[in-house]
Amino acid sequence: MSPESNGVSGSSWLGPPIDARALFGPEHRSLLDTLRGLAPSDWGRTAAGQWTVHDVATHLLGGYYGRLGHGYRNGFADGETLEAFIHRTNQEWVESHADDSPAALIDAPTAAGTQLAQQFATADLHAAALGVSWAGVAPAPAWLDIAREFTEHWTHRQQIRHAIGRDTDPEPRALGMVLDTFMRALPHTLRNTSAPVGAQVQVMAEGPGGACWTVTAAADRWSLAERPSGRPTATMLLDTESVWRLSTRNFDPADALSRAQVRGDRRLAEAACHIVSIVH
Repeated sequence: MSPESNGVSGSSWLGPPIDARALFGPEHRSLLDTLRGLAPSDWGRTAAGQWTVHDVATHLLGGYYGRLGHGYRNGFADGETLEAFIHRTNQEWVESHADDSPAALIDAPTAAGTQLAQQFATADLHAAALGVSWAGVAPAPAWLDIAREFTEHWTHRQQIRHAIGRDTDPEPRALGMVLDTFMRALPHTLRNTSAPVGAQVQVMAEGPGGACWTVTAAADRWSLAERPSGRPTATMLLDTESVWRLSTRNFDPADALSRAQVRGDRRLAEAACHIVSIVH
């Protein structure tokens, strides 16, 4: 598809830029508070797939180092996809640090996370940055790349919280940023979904950090840049917890659809329910 449609040029179809830079410091402090509060037995609890709390903390440390330019590095294997490369190298990093002590996994991120927050604080939001595959854009504008990075830190912290029996952190500013970032996947999610030009799909998230996003069918792509006009062709209402869990595949699309209130064209709502806002 062309990057231009219906007057939308560049990456404006991703919607208005968002600025997550100031949230890295508070998120980092929340992670450290969570890690410092863990009991020895908590580190072995299952947190994400086959990963334990220890593994998730190790992965977060690797993410800090990678962003700072001194993390684990390896090349693509023959015929390896980007997704397979990411999953493989993440697993290799976790396995190579399996013997790190909990104390080390608190001490090392203390400095690295602070440094990363400082690095992002002065970043140019409109510079070209790493691609965001789940949004279908490469290179991505830095505002999306930085916001994507924030969602990863936040999501992994929730996985640790859930592993030790705590609920999702309801702090609305951080959750709102996560949801707003995740919804930037909607145009890419609907890229193969046919609809008349001007058709609009609205996703509403109800609860702390909730908001409403409307994606519009243009001549050659869906866009978040258009303003809502009239009654949406399809509307899907979910609570904020369900939206972020759906976007990270903690819920599958059928489960999310069963939880949703749907008005209008159900086919379009079902298509929107296939949103994935992580490397999956």
